[in-house]
Amino acid sequence: MSHETTGIEYLFQDPKIHLDERVRDLVSRLTLEEKVESMLQYQPAIDRLGVAAYKHGTEAAHGIAWLGEATSFPQPVGLACTWDTELMRLIGSVIADEARVYYRRDPKLNGLTLWAPTVDMERDPRWGRNEEAYGEDPYLTGELSKELVKGIQGDHPVYLKAVATLKHFLGNNNEVDRGIGSSSIDPRNLREYYLRAFEKPFTEGGAQSMMTSYNLINGTPATLYHGVNDIVRGEWGMDGFVVSDAGDVMGIVNDHQYYDSHTPGVAESIRAGIDSITDDAELSKQAIREALVQGTLQEEDLDRALFHTFRVRFRLGEFDPAADNPYASIGEEALLTEQARELSLRAAREQIVLLKNEHELLPLNPARCGKVAVIGTHGNEVYRDWYSGTLPYQVTPLEAIRAKLEGEDAKERVVYRDGKKRVILTAVNDGAKLTVDSSGEMRLSQDGEPTVLTMTDWGYGSVTLHDEHLGTYVTSDEETLRVTADEAYGWYVKEVFGLTPVGQGEHLWTTWNGKPVIAGTEGSLKVVEAEKSALNAVESNASTVLGQSQTFQVETVSDGLAEAIAAAQAADTAIVFVGNHPLINGKEENDRPGLELAASQQRLIEEVYRVNPNTIVVLTGSYPFAIPWVQEHIPAIVYTSHAGQEHGTAIADVLFGDYAPAGRLNMTWVQSEDQLGDIKDYDIIRGGRTYQYFEGESLYPFGHGLTYSPFEYNDLRTDVPKDSVKSIAALDAVDTLQVWVEVTNRGVAAGEEVVQLYVRPGASRVKRPLKTLCGFQRIRLEAGETRTVSFTIRMKDWAIWDVTRDCYCVESGEYTLLAGASSKDIRLEHPVYVRGEVIPPRQAGRSIRAENFDNCSDIVLDESKEQREACVRPRTPQRSGWIAFHGVDMDTVSVVELQCRVSCNSSDATIELRLDAPDSEAVARVNVGNTGGAQAWVTLSEAVHSVSGTRDVYLLLSGEVRLAHFTLGANATEDSGFQA
Repeated sequence: MSHETTGIEYLFQDPKIHLDERVRDLVSRLTLEEKVESMLQYQPAIDRLGVAAYKHGTEAAHGIAWLGEATSFPQPVGLACTWDTELMRLIGSVIADEARVYYRRDPKLNGLTLWAPTVDMERDPRWGRNEEAYGEDPYLTGELSKELVKGIQGDHPVYLKAVATLKHFLGNNNEVDRGIGSSSIDPRNLREYYLRAFEKPFTEGGAQSMMTSYNLINGTPATLYHGVNDIVRGEWGMDGFVVSDAGDVMGIVNDHQYYDSHTPGVAESIRAGIDSITDDAELSKQAIREALVQGTLQEEDLDRALFHTFRVRFRLGEFDPAADNPYASIGEEALLTEQARELSLRAAREQIVLLKNEHELLPLNPARCGKVAVIGTHGNEVYRDWYSGTLPYQVTPLEAIRAKLEGEDAKERVVYRDGKKRVILTAVNDGAKLTVDSSGEMRLSQDGEPTVLTMTDWGYGSVTLHDEHLGTYVTSDEETLRVTADEAYGWYVKEVFGLTPVGQGEHLWTTWNGKPVIAGTEGSLKVVEAEKSALNAVESNASTVLGQSQTFQVETVSDGLAEAIAAAQAADTAIVFVGNHPLINGKEENDRPGLELAASQQRLIEEVYRVNPNTIVVLTGSYPFAIPWVQEHIPAIVYTSHAGQEHGTAIADVLFGDYAPAGRLNMTWVQSEDQLGDIKDYDIIRGGRTYQYFEGESLYPFGHGLTYSPFEYNDLRTDVPKDSVKSIAALDAVDTLQVWVEVTNRGVAAGEEVVQLYVRPGASRVKRPLKTLCGFQRIRLEAGETRTVSFTIRMKDWAIWDVTRDCYCVESGEYTLLAGASSKDIRLEHPVYVRGEVIPPRQAGRSIRAENFDNCSDIVLDESKEQREACVRPRTPQRSGWIAFHGVDMDTVSVVELQCRVSCNSSDATIELRLDAPDSEAVARVNVGNTGGAQAWVTLSEAVHSVSGTRDVYLLLSGEVRLAHFTLGANATEDSGFQA
């Protein structure tokens, strides 16, 4: 049958043709200029071919965002605390359904390629975007992300409901300097930690898209990182498309200053695997055109990228009859359904973690709890983060608690005090007081009735000011203030102010970006530039600078703390709600200044507890907190993320026992920030990060969470017979292990338990984790019920990355299975023996890459442009650093020479070869002169005193030297062998 008789004009329009052939046909019909235009996030319509305009990128971290009302789910940090893979798949399906609704409304602007989930590993709780990801463990993150991906993309063999875009690849876990900083990640950290979270969503979840990160990876911008093509496409087989983060391709020049012009960065990004550029359209297109003319980019490079993006569009059903695509019929009926609302409530309940419950204070009995004081700002608020959607409704904890105590006396039984100060602001120089009119205009007046503002202290010098009469917040622009904001929200949260004490009764009033607020002429308020001399004068206790009032008095009209204390003292039970605002003191572009609660919130808890020992703390947070005092004194502590539309309902259900909490922490909560290293240190192995390597005493361990029923663990066993020699269960490294454990609910009511399975490795060639999660299941058991929980474990998942051979390796030896209720609460152990490999010694005489060290000190990885792998250099030129290579067999060759591949920016750098210890006497010293730049590589050699045996090799690097690889041998230049 011809195309003419079927109404099909082009081959790509024929659904019967193989997908890849159709995509290639479409791309081949585009003109070169159409190809250039289609490389951007907003792909244009090509009317002559019947191709519609399309936009890549709809935010969907925990519900469709920025398009209108949509079902809201808890923040990803909360979803991770559910440890519920089935729930994640259901949530993904709802998100995709609602994306389809908005796509049908406007397919040109509301695309089906969704920017979620965020798979970044959260090895530091100070990360400003902690709310967006799934925690510190790659296995948990991989499993939850995989299921969300499956839910988003659907289960049809041909068509996709929507597309999941994993972000951000790779090593993106600090916000400060994210656009200029480099994440130093050695091969073991890379392969055993950072990559593992991304692998399963691709290999098992089938994710069709990925976004690169803003940072450099070992000195290379992430958009140029070889791992996109080599690992994600090459090893994992991802057959979708890769998108750059917003503004990041231009950031190669603007932020990283990696090139002097945009053309080479754009060209190299496309060759390195970027298929869709999210950036300035005209600059990007011009750079592509210039690269094509220069020959640094070929039309085939564009064809390859467009094949990836259009292939995904084909799978979304765009080019096929709607009748063929089961997802094309999804319409308005799929938006904000009752089933979605119930799923939102289920998720909000499941993510709540009961941190402490002394004397079984919880659950509260509505008939016996007496008078309840609900205290704190968070008790009557539901906050949105930057990637939240527009909530269709919201239930606050106060509303839900009052509903639990329904009846004529409900309002009398539940007393609410927010704990905030009500203040009046007065200009110091003339005593004029702040007034606000009905339009939100602010003025200083000697005669008018002063306006009382409610001040919320968020800690670290950040406050918000709210006019309760108008119901709006004070906000600022570059010059003025108004009381017109419905909420503290935005990329720049202009509702945040500073009121810093600078003298007796005087405060410096500053805006969100540090600009002083001053009294202008005729009672006006002005925002001015913060001249250093003016600020210094203010801080020296001067009330006027340049003839204008620079300071204000803050007069307390009502003391919210005193009111909260009185309410708690008069109540039978006090529930104190504290936590963070998702957009203040920690968000995208801003890391957290610390782990503590705001000092005002800490004092609120302490003072309430002082007058009422029946105090419950509900902590709403986007991240872990350091709350040792609260843990020590408060009898019951509940943690929840910002959980969306059903936030309050879920909390009340847990507090009053209508739902038994079973959430588990997805991150280790430390006692103090002092237990953490530098936020920019990405080496979790040597830095002792996450539960896998942290040897300190945590506040709450990874996987921690209590519930209202006791659960008992029995009979941990495997399907592997005992080895006659080892006398324990033994299996081969290629085998699959079946594990069972019996769990019994010993309580009087039904409840849920998250059964966690860890493995503890035995003796190893390298430093191994204390334990690693290898299985988990969230189960529900009736009172008295026993269930056998099963796990299937692939031995290959216990592999480490062998830096001596550049491959994964399961080491021979004894491993211990650990079953329990958290990483610390281990109930049962069971040993198994794995017949794997013994990693052989390194051999002298073969080239060894510097990045493949076994240990290091004061070293970072950097870029080597002449090879795809990284080089190493001292962290600072002023301080030496060393790398260690354990177990080098010196007897394989007569070692008389050290040969190093180096580059250097200075004339006084050195590399010293030492044996067995970093402080031993040097047996060789290479003096490295200025090679002509960081990427001007030369080979230098130096004689070595005769050595033999199997030795640990240390290379001490000093100055601005970079080392790519080295060789120990008789005549290294003649040896063609290469060793990782």
